[in-house]
Amino acid sequence: MPTLAASLSAHLAERLCQPEAQPDPGGELVLYWMRGSLRADENPALDAAAELAEALGVPLLVYQGLDERHPHSCDRHHAFILEGARDVARELEARGVRHVLHVTRPGHRQPALRKLASRSAVVVTERVPVPPLVEWTARLRAAIEAPVVEVDAACIVPLSLVERLPARAFGFRKATEQLRRERLTAPWPASDARPRRFEGELPFEPVELERTDLYDLIGACEIDHSVGPVPGERGGSVAGSARWEAFRDQGLRSYDRTRNEALLDGVSRLSAYLHHGMVSPLRVAREAAAADSRGATKWLDELLVWREIAWAWCHHRDGCVESYDALPEWARATLEEHRGDLRAPRTSEQLARGRTGDALWDAAQAALLMRGELHNNVRMTWGKQLLPWSATPEIALRRLIDLNHRYALDGRDPASYGGLLWCLGLFDRPFVPDVPIFGSLRPRDTEIHARRLDPATYRARVARPGAARPLRVAVIGGGVAGLTAARTLADAGHDALVFDKGRGPGGRISTRRAEPFAFDHGAQYFTARDARFRRWVEAWMEAGVVQRWTGRIVAIDKPLADGAAQVEKSDTERLVGAPGMNAIARHLAEDLDVRSGVRVAGLERSGDVWSLTDEHGAAVGEFDALVCSLPAEQAAELLAPVHAGLAGQAAGVPMKPTIAVLLGFEARLELDFDGAFVNTGPLSWIARNSSKPGRPRHEAWILHAGPELSMERWDADREETVDLLIAELARVTGVALPPIAHRDLHRWRYALSDKALDPKAGGGCLADDAAGLALCGDWCAGGRVEGAFLSGQAAAARLLRQVARLA
Repeated sequence: MPTLAASLSAHLAERLCQPEAQPDPGGELVLYWMRGSLRADENPALDAAAELAEALGVPLLVYQGLDERHPHSCDRHHAFILEGARDVARELEARGVRHVLHVTRPGHRQPALRKLASRSAVVVTERVPVPPLVEWTARLRAAIEAPVVEVDAACIVPLSLVERLPARAFGFRKATEQLRRERLTAPWPASDARPRRFEGELPFEPVELERTDLYDLIGACEIDHSVGPVPGERGGSVAGSARWEAFRDQGLRSYDRTRNEALLDGVSRLSAYLHHGMVSPLRVAREAAAADSRGATKWLDELLVWREIAWAWCHHRDGCVESYDALPEWARATLEEHRGDLRAPRTSEQLARGRTGDALWDAAQAALLMRGELHNNVRMTWGKQLLPWSATPEIALRRLIDLNHRYALDGRDPASYGGLLWCLGLFDRPFVPDVPIFGSLRPRDTEIHARRLDPATYRARVARPGAARPLRVAVIGGGVAGLTAARTLADAGHDALVFDKGRGPGGRISTRRAEPFAFDHGAQYFTARDARFRRWVEAWMEAGVVQRWTGRIVAIDKPLADGAAQVEKSDTERLVGAPGMNAIARHLAEDLDVRSGVRVAGLERSGDVWSLTDEHGAAVGEFDALVCSLPAEQAAELLAPVHAGLAGQAAGVPMKPTIAVLLGFEARLELDFDGAFVNTGPLSWIARNSSKPGRPRHEAWILHAGPELSMERWDADREETVDLLIAELARVTGVALPPIAHRDLHRWRYALSDKALDPKAGGGCLADDAAGLALCGDWCAGGRVEGAFLSGQAAAARLLRQVARLA
């Protein structure tokens, strides 16, 4: 049987990375797994798939998948890719080629690619040598009989012709000069292959791109909703071609003079479209070469040398590009020599939110946060600065990758790795003399850069939410959900004001102090099971705001005096705010405009404006959008006059009360555990609050009554209720209680949701996009602190997606 390469035209065969592969004779189709070249024109992978399908006499199917498991998946990346999918689906349909899209989300997580591939004679995909695509490709190869072959659709000089791992740009430029010259100006041959269209059954329900609201689809995916789409920044071949043509006609000639000026529109801003293959590098290189100017020559050097050296390097390392060992030996040696140098660390959250105190760096990070892009000259300084702000070079590298890939539309690309690792010595040489921390790495100081790029002017240009006017948003309720929503909106460049009726924000993550005791009388601890929440929790732990509570936790099914055994509950990592649960609220509220002691009692919607009044009828303000993060019953009552639909949904989530008793003892309560779930009698939970990290060591206990007793004694005498629960503590534990130095009671009217909404069904919140209204809270997302946090992000994301939808 002939090899696949033998069935291809010469210009396609040279781009095949597995030329000796042979098709599976029993396959019923050729499957093109489209993942890195979202275009129909001048697409070597598509042309190769079409030629193979015609040669084998089987139909062709183009499959595109968008997987939640891709690292750094967020609304921003999903929106850009889905807009590209819509364009390429239209282009392929015009050519008679079937394109199907599978977007993983709750209810749609079947192994669609593997099932289709198992029926294929050959699977064709693009060579994109970065994680996780290298690993996913290897797993698919191991799972099916048919060959999975990769085609280089990204470089002018095919990757298969670059014989060795490149070290420096000048060497790569020279080694590939002849190959590049032979291919640069040659027109891409139009494919004559016209394979049959695959009309067989699919193992999944494809997304109907022409009938689907892409932003609603994004909201249904379990991805990072804190990073919203960039308003006005459309993905796809149509937008990409328009951007290229505008630059080609208006900016290419002067590129050599303007490329380093971040305040000028002197660059192509094409990297995101090249990353996803929405525009053909073959086309733009050919047309730039035809321009024949100094600007075009310099731009082509960036495209053909600096971009392609990164692709070739990733190709030869077969995607092993994120480890510290990937750096040149000389760079690792100098970093090791300076590993112990004094640094000025910043936390991961300070970096992500652009709150380091360095004006230029923070402005650059704001550009990433709000615009999804960073001028390349600024990006080099931005990247270098992470080294002195990180405890080790390895941490600096991880931060470089995370920040760039999470926020930049051109992230997760081989060219990204080339630029990021250049900051730590890749494709560079040693510089003398050695300097602290950097050693012989090339330094780039933000203060020096700021002398030629005024940070305030630069920030004013880039620190705004794309093409949209910033929203003015009222957030009613200062608990975890409300604060998270406000912070997400503020980080995206919008004005969020938080109104809370209490003396300070926090809701149920509150701490009450009665010297020398401290009590977390609401939420006792929290867990972080969802990766989207876990990322922020780890940043809070790094900042010292959150610590692990390692106290012994048990379950009590019968009074211990009766000889009942305690059941160990040690299978969960329990986390607490430090020095009190309210530290989390204070941290979330930093940099936010929080109006405490304001009870919003009235709402009115007139045109596109929300008007708020307080309980005295005084005007609170006018806003473009509203986030209500009150407990369900309170939200229903407030919204009923203005939005019966959402009010009715909230009213369908009843909430139960909890009575908390706060006890300070003069001596230690002699129990060998620090917290217990009580499954007998009127108590539901007891805990030694003083066992939590950061608390005073004076013996402090929290008792939570179960919902039944809490409802029964809601209006009963406070002291009698305290006495009752103290007696119950003694009965359940079977120990003599020491003298009590402090006793108090707190009522939580809306403590527990009886039947919280399914977060998978509602996307973590309730919303009316057209009205600029979102409801959030733990009752929208399965309960607990994690649910409240994710619900707040989901509510903010609804508003951010609506801004992008209308831009």
